[in-house]
Amino acid sequence: MIEKHIVIDDIDPVVLYGVGNTNLQMLKSLYPKLRIAARGNVIHVMGDELQMCAFEENILKLERHCLEFNSLSEEDLLLILKGEEARGRKAEGTIVYSVTGKPITARSENQQRMVKAFAENDMVFAVGPAGTGKTYTGIALAVRALKNREIRKIILSRPAVEAGEKLGFLPGDMKEKIDPYLQPLYDALEDMIPSQKLREMMEQDIIQIAPLAFMRGRTLNDAVVILDEAQNTTSAQIKMFLTRMGMNSKMIVTGDMTQIDLPHNIRSGLTEALDILHDIPGIAVIKMDKRDIVRHQLVTRIVEAYEKHKENERTDKN
Repeated sequence: MIEKHIVIDDIDPVVLYGVGNTNLQMLKSLYPKLRIAARGNVIHVMGDELQMCAFEENILKLERHCLEFNSLSEEDLLLILKGEEARGRKAEGTIVYSVTGKPITARSENQQRMVKAFAENDMVFAVGPAGTGKTYTGIALAVRALKNREIRKIILSRPAVEAGEKLGFLPGDMKEKIDPYLQPLYDALEDMIPSQKLREMMEQDIIQIAPLAFMRGRTLNDAVVILDEAQNTTSAQIKMFLTRMGMNSKMIVTGDMTQIDLPHNIRSGLTEALDILHDIPGIAVIKMDKRDIVRHQLVTRIVEAYEKHKENERTDKN
């Protein structure tokens, strides 16, 4: 009789164990010569050596399945243990799977171009109106790279530009003041990484979310670095950010030129960067439009109405 402790590192163990430990109970019934107990991310196993070897090998297979699909059904568990292909095989065009096991794919032509550009370039600018999936697609690409061990960390940043509220009047310490600006980034991550695992990754700085001001002086190696809402950077800020790029890193810069919250006398750093960098090898620029909007259909109508209003203002001035 031997004893082993198997540590589940890369996934939220709840996904592996199943709701109410149903998957764990099934494993116990399938390995009657083993005593199996799980505490947190450690599985304690004691018993027959032959069954122990088979159990350990299958746990690795199940862990890889959970890492890719963020789910493990009883049917897939049985298929994997039989050495067969699980029903949850990867759907074509999937970037990653959500925490509910739903495939996250590029849903428009320009989102597909963004995915292709990320594979072929080290820096991608994605510019377009609200709802076109710029940030969400970028974060999905970063999560995929992390899961595939192509990088060691994800760094997400936004300029903390005041759009209606003043930072000094918001309650709490600096983190609590800044968090509202970063909430869309948290929301996307929570869609793709189980909550417990996400907390661990953030505590270990595998995933870092910080305002743009905190980037100064850093060199960002082995990472996917995303700058969101880049239209609200100044020329100096975006230059500082882009020059933080380190070895084995990729950058995604997203922005919406119709939502600039800078003072009228300050030119958007994103506008300037696109003018200067558009033809440099290794940098791709993806321009999205209202056809790429993947939110509620009213968002498309709202964008169209504002575009029409802006055009009418131009006509009146002329």
